[in-house]
Amino acid sequence: MFRAILIEKTEAGQQCRIAGLEDAQLPEGEVTVHVAYSTVNYKDALAITGRSPVVRRFPMVPGIDFAGTVEASTHPSWKPGDRVVLNGWGVGETHWGGLSQKARVQGDWLVRLPEVFTARQAMAIGTAGYTAMLCVLALERHGVKPESGEILVTGAAGGVGSVATAALSRLGYTVVASTGRTNEAAYLKSLGASEVLDRARFSAPGKPLQKERWAGVIDTVGSHTLANACAAVRYRGAVAACGLAGGMDFPSSVAPFILRGITLYGIDSVMAPPELRREAWARLARDLDAARLEMISREIALEEAIAAAPEVLAGRVRGRLVVDVAR
Repeated sequence: MFRAILIEKTEAGQQCRIAGLEDAQLPEGEVTVHVAYSTVNYKDALAITGRSPVVRRFPMVPGIDFAGTVEASTHPSWKPGDRVVLNGWGVGETHWGGLSQKARVQGDWLVRLPEVFTARQAMAIGTAGYTAMLCVLALERHGVKPESGEILVTGAAGGVGSVATAALSRLGYTVVASTGRTNEAAYLKSLGASEVLDRARFSAPGKPLQKERWAGVIDTVGSHTLANACAAVRYRGAVAACGLAGGMDFPSSVAPFILRGITLYGIDSVMAPPELRREAWARLARDLDAARLEMISREIALEEAIAAAPEVLAGRVRGRLVVDVAR
């Protein structure tokens, strides 16, 4: 037997509870993993609360992340004892996920956990940090360098924003952090932000073309925030968009794209190819100060994850929630 969060659909609606499960109930897959840590991401919070139709099949174990050790494998790349991490691939949506003491998945979905990270540190990074690094890689490939100018990170006190701020600052970029929680200014500056701006500057409708400031942007919010960020990007700059906490709409115009030649990169972390995932994790191992992961994350028990979900959706959680599934 093992414990997991289980989401079930009943006549009364969706229900979420801690359940005792057997190995025989695990879904089909090539690799069985003893999970050490998982996380509560924004998407997990939507799944747990049922506020958005994230879960496509019932019953479902949520959790789009996990880190642990291979227990059994029929896949040629993995053997018992291997340390692995998983992000995305529809786990927690169409396939049982990581808020569980065991998981069974396809071998191609796994990435070898870099030696520099413990399983807990891997989940302090999680999908949020892996997505942040995908954004950094997009800006780098566009040609945005530390000397190019300031980088704006929106939703900076959240998981993606926290890791993006820490990684960019270590790489030598000048990071300007935007957040609705201005009381987190000291926290963001400790991660390397040179300036902290109130999100109110970006969250209302603005001019389609504004004074050029940003060499690059990592946006986790969407809607007016993304539109205003694009409007102030410098000539031939770039924006990496990876979130929609502020809305799925994009109330912008073509002006910044045509008159300034800026580029908007959409960042998908769920179905990104394995080689890109391996590159992102290798870069996290090289470019993220592991000592800062304690500042970015807070550990909770599996029992606490259900109650934490509404707090995540309300934007009251700083950085990352790491879940110790053993307790």
